[in-house]
Amino acid sequence: MKKKTILVTGGGGFIGSHLCERLLHDGNDVLCVDNFYTGSKNNIRHLLTHPDFELIRHDITLPLFVEVDAIYNLACPASPVHYQNNPIHTTKTCVSGSINMLGIAKRLNIPILQASTSEIYGNPLEHPQPEHYWGNVNCIGPRSCYDEGKRCAETLFFDYHRQTGVAIKVVRIFNTYGPRMLPYDGRVVSNFITQALADKDITIYGDGSQTRSFCFISDLVEGLVRMMNSPRTVTGPINLGNPGEFTMLKLAEMIIEMTNSNSELVFKPLPQDDPAQRKPDISLADKILEWNPKVRLREGLLKTIDYFASILP
Repeated sequence: MKKKTILVTGGGGFIGSHLCERLLHDGNDVLCVDNFYTGSKNNIRHLLTHPDFELIRHDITLPLFVEVDAIYNLACPASPVHYQNNPIHTTKTCVSGSINMLGIAKRLNIPILQASTSEIYGNPLEHPQPEHYWGNVNCIGPRSCYDEGKRCAETLFFDYHRQTGVAIKVVRIFNTYGPRMLPYDGRVVSNFITQALADKDITIYGDGSQTRSFCFISDLVEGLVRMMNSPRTVTGPINLGNPGEFTMLKLAEMIIEMTNSNSELVFKPLPQDDPAQRKPDISLADKILEWNPKVRLREGLLKTIDYFASILP
């Protein structure tokens, strides 16, 4: 089989860098595109000398002219701290960036995968969240730049598919964690681990009863690759996440115990539009992709704690 050249936007980020590694391991040429707004060269430094890896510093809100065989569109700040820092650019990345990448896919007649998000569902009124649920999203709140940006990106993907025949693959990613997360990105796993390692108070927003489901990075990457390699008729959207559901209190207690920390729990008001529950229905992923997460939370947390301990002062 002819070696494929695969474009990964946001390839210098947490998820993107792991995906680049996997695609290289599978024998592909990888073109990594990132503007390093939230990504880091440290995530891909070990790949820079790989003969099949190429890096382009570029913002996908601007046109890009490349010749590739497939596209994974991961570019977008994904944590509230970062996407709320420049909300206009976040929306432009979702919308203009998608239009630019879909344009490449249309011109070259190649498949393109959109990394959508569980935030599509907003603060859900249905639990767990299946793909046919339309969501409960505030379109003018502080999180809207990301939530509605990703929803509009999905609209664009399906309209390009219906109108021009572009081969699309849409996945909705639920909370993912693991090595190479940014330590101060405001996500609950990184927040709790960095605070616990420093013996600082662990900040819990609300009463700690809100839930999340945590998927380890290797499991997610396997799902992304399976989705891209699925038949052309499989467009999605398909949820990718771990259906194991944990309260914030349980997660904090587990991390304190695993780090042998002296941290205390401190409770603060819940941010606006923060979802009370988050759990994926992965029936479609199981049926269509034969995908199920394998890494248990404690196992994944241990690897993530070891990573943060190695990079934090």
